Amino acid sequence: MWVSKFCAGNLDIAGASRVIRKEEIEKCRENGVEFLELPMAIDGLAVIVNKKNQFAKCLTIKELDQMWNTKAEGRITSWKQINPKFPDERLLLFAPPSDTGTFDYFTQAITGKRRNSRTDFTPNRNQNALVQGVIGNPSALAYLGISFYMQNQDRLNLVAIENNEGKCVKPVPIDNVLRNVYNPLSRPLFIYVNKNNLKTNPSLEKFVRFYLENSWKWVDGVGYVALPDEAYVKTLRKFERRETGSKFGKAKPGEPITNFI
Repeated sequence: MWVSKFCAGNLDIAGASRVIRKEEIEKCRENGVEFLELPMAIDGLAVIVNKKNQFAKCLTIKELDQMWNTKAEGRITSWKQINPKFPDERLLLFAPPSDTGTFDYFTQAITGKRRNSRTDFTPNRNQNALVQGVIGNPSALAYLGISFYMQNQDRLNLVAIENNEGKCVKPVPIDNVLRNVYNPLSRPLFIYVNKNNLKTNPSLEKFVRFYLENSWKWVDGVGYVALPDEAYVKTLRKFERRETGSKFGKAKPGEPITNFI
């Protein structure tokens, strides 16, 4: 994964769809890699089902956990097992593979543990392929970045998730993601930059500065949620001061993710 290469000092810059972990920070420290953590946008993980699915309108975290955790493997094979009100139809699951940030984030957020996902699902790095898997199977479900749902929303149903306050919420309108009422499936997106290499590589300095000053123009266009203007100002200031380490804290239910930037 990108983290092992980055913390080994083999990458100048890396994009990340989850925050760096404590053990990864320690690995960076062991290798003498100081890093800048620069939040760039916010994403909501969309849970999607086939257009013919009219029963899975809202799922609880408990139901998603029951559907996806390791204990479900080979055992939870029908929608009716998730909720007795659901039909006794085969449950077909699609998701990004286990070495992706999206998989890591979803598994942690839903099951409460890392590496706690069943493996008997259909994985694909191409999230458009996940979309096609759900479109082609009436009893399928997948999770993926919200932009891939937005590009195909006329052919999919978006499932609401019961958040920590007991309300069924969807990641659209995207303000639900920005305000973190679509929890726990709203997540920040980062770039991590090797501080040491900034000193020796002028091209890296120029690229990161260009990225910070211009990336906000295209965030909405690719389906992510742009940070408020002041957040980009803070991020640029953080870069200019070369502030190292991970300072991103876990937002509480209903608390804007931007409070932690």
